[in-house]
Amino acid sequence: MKKKKRKKKHGRPFYTFSVFLIVLLFVGLALAENMILNPRIKVDLSGIDSEYAILVDAGTGFKLAGKAETEKMYPASMTKILTAILALEKCPDLDERMTVPSDIFDSIYAEQASTAGFEAGEEVTVRDLLYGVMLPSGAECCLTLARCIAGSEEAYAELMNQKAQKIGMRSSHFVNCTGLHDDEHYSTAKDIAKLLRYALKNVDFRAIFTSQNHTMSPTNVHPDGFTVYSTMFRSLGDRGFTGGKLLGGKTGNTSRAGLCLASLAEVKGKEYILVTAKAEDAGDAHVTDALKVYGQIGEQ
Repeated sequence: MKKKKRKKKHGRPFYTFSVFLIVLLFVGLALAENMILNPRIKVDLSGIDSEYAILVDAGTGFKLAGKAETEKMYPASMTKILTAILALEKCPDLDERMTVPSDIFDSIYAEQASTAGFEAGEEVTVRDLLYGVMLPSGAECCLTLARCIAGSEEAYAELMNQKAQKIGMRSSHFVNCTGLHDDEHYSTAKDIAKLLRYALKNVDFRAIFTSQNHTMSPTNVHPDGFTVYSTMFRSLGDRGFTGGKLLGGKTGNTSRAGLCLASLAEVKGKEYILVTAKAEDAGDAHVTDALKVYGQIGEQ
């Protein structure tokens, strides 16, 4: 009696091919969406002073232009974006008060770090500390939040690294909450853009990030409060660009990082994120670079 020949099963190759087609379809749809949302936008980054840069669509996250955007760089005070969004998520009650520790000021003065203007023993709301972090880039605000939330700056930095990984910042590592230079404290322009895009989804963060100034509520040290101003808007002055405006930004500057800026702008009704780093450490080259890049979009 003749044995029946078994038919060869072709299920696995068919399944693999089907998966490939589905992936290809999604990639094609994503590219098509980008072309529809960003028609013919061409941006040349060769003329900017910054060594590292990335421009993305704030809504979709699509990269529109890049310059060494995946290479390691030092983020300086752009670090404070992560410091702030982490604090917002850990402390939802913005009216909670925290006491500024007295022992943080020796290192702040030694490093010549920027401050918002709070003093040792001052009882400050979380809201005002966050404005102090983001607008005048106050190191004492960062360290107060870190100490009160995690017990130490080192422990807070570990929480920052955990958050960075969840956001998808695969090429970043943080050892402090202020952005002061450390060889082991680094990121990429691409990672900082991911961070800012994530943070801007938080309503409170966006309100802080896009503020030009903020008046602190009365405290035990400053009964009349005091007003702080955005470092980016102060550098911007009355300058602008065709077709839009800068909505907000976080500056950074150390001798190793150069001038840095993570910014948000609206151009012709759409929002864009630009991250630049290591511009010439003089004047306001980081802000000038932003105006050049956003201006190219506005002129198209």
